[in-house]
Amino acid sequence: MTIITEPASLDQPSRYTRAMRTVTVLVSLLLATGCSLISVDLTPRIKPLEERTVEGSGRTKVLLTDISGFLSEEGQSQTLVIGAPTPHVGLLVRFREELKKAAEDSDVKAVIVRINSPGGTVTASDIMFKELQMFKRTAKVPVVAVMMDVAASGGYYVALGADTIVAHPTTVTGSIGVIMLTVNAEGLLQKLGVSAAAIKSGERKDMGSPFRAMTPEEHQIFQSVIDGLQSQFLARLVESRKIPMDTAKRIADGRVYTAQQALDLKLIDRIGYMDDALELTRKAIGADQVKVVVYQRPSEYRATYYARSEGPSGSLDATVSRLASVMGSGPGFFYLWWP
Repeated sequence: MTIITEPASLDQPSRYTRAMRTVTVLVSLLLATGCSLISVDLTPRIKPLEERTVEGSGRTKVLLTDISGFLSEEGQSQTLVIGAPTPHVGLLVRFREELKKAAEDSDVKAVIVRINSPGGTVTASDIMFKELQMFKRTAKVPVVAVMMDVAASGGYYVALGADTIVAHPTTVTGSIGVIMLTVNAEGLLQKLGVSAAAIKSGERKDMGSPFRAMTPEEHQIFQSVIDGLQSQFLARLVESRKIPMDTAKRIADGRVYTAQQALDLKLIDRIGYMDDALELTRKAIGADQVKVVVYQRPSEYRATYYARSEGPSGSLDATVSRLASVMGSGPGFFYLWWP
């Protein structure tokens, strides 16, 4: 068989050629104007979530979603990106998107939230807790939290939004408390012969600055903020776990606990594996058989209930990188286990 193709006319460039010329001109203009952030993407990256069955059968569905890594609101990337970067949706955005999709599906009779996180910002942790609370009121279905390697501080805070908490036998949890992270580089600057000056409207306007030491009065002010945020954490703990406030204050000194210690302190409901959590969920909704489903983008791999959805990596390097980006804008308050 012979295939004959006509060459493109020399005076009529192909669509691809014209598109690339346009991109080249745009990039040249951006560089010429001194733009420091360039993102050129020629393809649609984010597609709607699709349902996938990972285990079981039948009409009754149990949604499996997961929370992994450092909990924060995603910020703008400062890197140079040309072409089509890896599709990415922020953790908070995806979590709400999945819960909303589940609430609209009458066949979803329960939700399992798998947690593997040392925590994160106070606000992100509280938002995810609140999203679970709103979902339960709207969908009126049970929510089970399953802890994996680590579900500490903000990770545990989110788990308090579930009806039942199951910990893996090797889970580390707890670290109930608040931490403020800041840097004091005053001594280093002095060694370098560099000084910083702040023109401010009030005496405390630059408190927490990395360029000078914190005064005792400023330390007390920050401590009062931390105490207030800790009170909120304790209130969630008392309300969710039905334990006295005195007990909550005693165990919420920032230490971490093993799964067995957490069970003894009534911080969790039981110890088990993922299949134990599924069995517990099945009995809670009174179903003989259930279909475990996940929501995924078309390019994701979610073949089993151990496959993680897209989101921030749970690795130490990724956590350090995320924390560094958050601290870059100044002091912050965190529900975070940070040894």
